[in-house]
Amino acid sequence: MLSMRDCLDYCDLTEEEVELFAQHEQLPCEVAATIACSMVQTEDGVVHMDHCLADMLEDALRLGENAKTEHVFHVYAQFRAAHPLAH
Repeated sequence: MLSMRDCLDYCDLTEEEVELFAQHEQLPCEVAATIACSMVQTEDGVVHMDHCLADMLEDALRLGENAKTEHVFHVYAQFRAAHPLAH
């Protein structure tokens, strides 16, 4: 099995993006890294990752978790810049 570092070196995701995906999907980070790295190879996977991060942001806002909201917003903005959705 690849380590999280191996996956991050292979794909265009940050550790923070993978950590939030892992939280959203309730997976260990190493497993989430493997899945997320393969997901961002397709448009459908990018859309799914985008929805996961948007869900995390909405949840943090709804719960009034200001520090987490700020963190997720920053990570989500980075993801959107690196992986723009085709419309």
